[in-house]
Amino acid sequence: MSTVEPQPPAPHTVTLHPVEEADRLRLFTWRNSADVAPFMYTDHQITAEEHNRWFDGLGQDPSRLYWVICLDGVPVGLANFADIDLKNRRCAWAYYLASPSVRGLGVGSFVEFWMIEYAFNVLKLEKLWCEVLLSNEAVWKLHQNYGFQQEALFRGHVIKEGEPRDVVGLGLLTSEWAARREAMRARLADKGYVA
Repeated sequence: MSTVEPQPPAPHTVTLHPVEEADRLRLFTWRNSADVAPFMYTDHQITAEEHNRWFDGLGQDPSRLYWVICLDGVPVGLANFADIDLKNRRCAWAYYLASPSVRGLGVGSFVEFWMIEYAFNVLKLEKLWCEVLLSNEAVWKLHQNYGFQQEALFRGHVIKEGEPRDVVGLGLLTSEWAARREAMRARLADKGYVA
């Protein structure tokens, strides 16, 4: 009697598509969810009016770009560039995964790679930077794995749940990414992702 070796699970497919009208309610729900709100700078529940004002402004501000992250075709999060400064060739970026069930699958790693590549190869920037709550250690450590350097510790920078919270400022230069890129691509390939 022969035994059948278990096959590894099929790799997931991560894609990003520009935010569109069909995402309006989804983003509103995500932003106010208990899985996302604790990692944002603001604590209050976003009202429908606030959200609609923000959403209606998308595409009108050339310094901001937004994408919905999909896992196997299912929307699972949001990624964005902000403060795109073509003169100084830099911008900020952020992302969130709206469901804890997709965390640990390598989705964040794929998004990190994709966004870095877009910043340096499409927008032709020299620097990508971000700010992360110090308590969100998993995310700022992921950034560091991709070559981001801690450039600042903003003490008591935001008020969360009535208390001042520290924020880590991180930055990545295109020259640093060039030295890290292939190693990070190989790590994604080990997880079954093609970047």
